[in-house]
Amino acid sequence: MASHPSLTLLILIFFFNFRSSTEEYLKLPLVKRNPLSSPSHLLAADIQRLNTHHHHHPSNIKSPLVSGAFTGAGQYFADLRIGSPPQRLLLVADTGSDIVWVKCSACRNCSNHPPGSAFLARHSKTFSNHHCSATSCRLLPHPKTAPPCNNHTRSCHYEYSYADGSLTAGLFSKETTTFNTSSGKEVKLKNLNFGCGFRISGPSVTGASFNGAQGVMGLGRGPISFISQLGRRFGNSFSYCLLDYTISPPPKSYLTIGDVVSQKLSYTPLLNNPLSPTFYYIAIEDVTVDGVKLPITASVWEIDDQGNGGTVVDSGTTLTFLAEPAYRQILAAFRRRVRLPAVEDPSLAFDLCVNVSGVARVKFPKLRIGLAGKSVLSPPARNYFIEVADRVKCLAIQPAKPGSGFSVIGNLMQQGYLFQFEVDRSRVGFSRRGCAVR
Repeated sequence: MASHPSLTLLILIFFFNFRSSTEEYLKLPLVKRNPLSSPSHLLAADIQRLNTHHHHHPSNIKSPLVSGAFTGAGQYFADLRIGSPPQRLLLVADTGSDIVWVKCSACRNCSNHPPGSAFLARHSKTFSNHHCSATSCRLLPHPKTAPPCNNHTRSCHYEYSYADGSLTAGLFSKETTTFNTSSGKEVKLKNLNFGCGFRISGPSVTGASFNGAQGVMGLGRGPISFISQLGRRFGNSFSYCLLDYTISPPPKSYLTIGDVVSQKLSYTPLLNNPLSPTFYYIAIEDVTVDGVKLPITASVWEIDDQGNGGTVVDSGTTLTFLAEPAYRQILAAFRRRVRLPAVEDPSLAFDLCVNVSGVARVKFPKLRIGLAGKSVLSPPARNYFIEVADRVKCLAIQPAKPGSGFSVIGNLMQQGYLFQFEVDRSRVGFSRRGCAVR
């Protein structure tokens, strides 16, 4: 999740749709919720492979996805079954962070959460903690108060922080997870590394934006992410569809682990930022509004020598945040072209809101984002003009302030697209096809 504020006005539920014509794959359910902030840092280390059985696994697995709109959240949730017997938990699906963590029953400050909202480690026959000397323990940050690791048996303690000061802390553990393949077969994978959180604080992980979630599924590029752990076995590729959060009941889609997309995709290269290895960076080359190219300097979109700038694709952030010089140009272009009564209400927290009462068919200017690789992201207006009050629609793009790090393509802008992240090929593909409601 990127380091930008959550949109508490939205209630979103969504599922990631995983599809293949012939191959089997793993599918994970997702539910839509509000964005979390980005991790402040990660330790550099070798990618850990899952310690699974050596028998053959299907080439793809899947997990259901749903929007968190029904809980008042702007995130999408992934359905993860963990433990023996499996316990079903809803985790924020977040391409902007790495660690997988769940609220555990030992959580000291989770008393306000209803029964069934935490993982019960004592009820699982396959739960165990990593030792502090284990290689996997060196892959993540630790509490400053943690004593030195010695020969005595001691569990691995972690403390993972987000840019807004939110954090999760607890025991770094391993468990068996249960998934379905595209053909409906059930497969169990041993030793998923995850955080068993018993200290959770901060707005991103305890506030209204976290309603309905029991943890976070980090889908970033770092060594401890869900994708990195499963990637070696499933092609280092994953895909999802974020379906329209306004549909009720919410449509179901899947997060698919594995290269399963048969549709023709538009591809743009993934960029590497050594100072922020978690994120999926892409390169914006130009922006047009109603066919008019805006005079935005190319350097506005670049990653500088300090690792600042650039643009990331983040499923854990609701709104889209663009570098401020670019945002001002886009805002001015929309203001010149929108022919509807303006709504001046500071409580809405948006720079452009309009009253659409009495307008049978509202037409907004067309936004087009040109990307490297000659691909174009040209979303429908509902992806960037959202209804925040009765008959009031606002431009769901905000400025990324200088020093905030980078621009973000949030999950609202991604709605209705099939996105496929191909880590080995260092590219991301997308298409408006392949997201049919299931």
